[in-house]
Amino acid sequence: MGADADTDARGTVHTERHGAVAVLTLRREAKLNALSTHLEAELLAAVRSEPVRTSRAVVITGGATVFSAGADVGELREMTPEAIAAYYRASGAVYEAVADLEQPVVAAIAGHCLGGGLELALAADIRVADATARLGLPEVGLGILPSSGGITRLVRAVGPARTRDLVLRARRMPVAEAREWGLLTEVTPEGAHLERALEIAGELAEHPPLAVSVTKQVITAATDAPRESALLLERLAYAALNRTG
Repeated sequence: MGADADTDARGTVHTERHGAVAVLTLRREAKLNALSTHLEAELLAAVRSEPVRTSRAVVITGGATVFSAGADVGELREMTPEAIAAYYRASGAVYEAVADLEQPVVAAIAGHCLGGGLELALAADIRVADATARLGLPEVGLGILPSSGGITRLVRAVGPARTRDLVLRARRMPVAEAREWGLLTEVTPEGAHLERALEIAGELAEHPPLAVSVTKQVITAATDAPRESALLLERLAYAALNRTG
């Protein structure tokens, strides 16, 4: 897909439209796209921007060689508990903002996808990685723990035993294992992750947006709901969508 002329650069995050698909690219390459509070704030602004709000699907990528090596831990180390609480209400809210988007979100991953980078990818609906990707949550090895949804989403995705294995050992997982665990939707040859993510996002963008949005919400709710409640939610959602197609 060719990019539209209407693009927007915001320093560490670049927003671009490919037809009905909004592409958000992290651009802090010299720091391996480390998620500073500044980058998170710009990403949050991009998530709430008009190009994203009017899109039918979203792709988040770190570019050709790295997704993100994680949060800027040195910056967070200087914060008091009060400042950390304020952080989660401000730029730290970006992970939930990505997860809460009405549109489906595809993460296009290469190279390091660690710590906050993996937490950001886990907030997406679909994850596509090339052969160079390495995934992990190394926080315990630094004396902290994942705190932007990493543990919560990982437990729901792969179960508590595998979450303990990955998080407590602070290890880095190659793509073949991540695909086997179900953390990745697809694995591509080196350098083909963004093209494939755009293809998938383009397919998603062709479906009726209300049906996609409601279905995404039902899937999220069904993850934790009792079986009877999940079935009821499916039926109510079907009834609400029945005459909208």
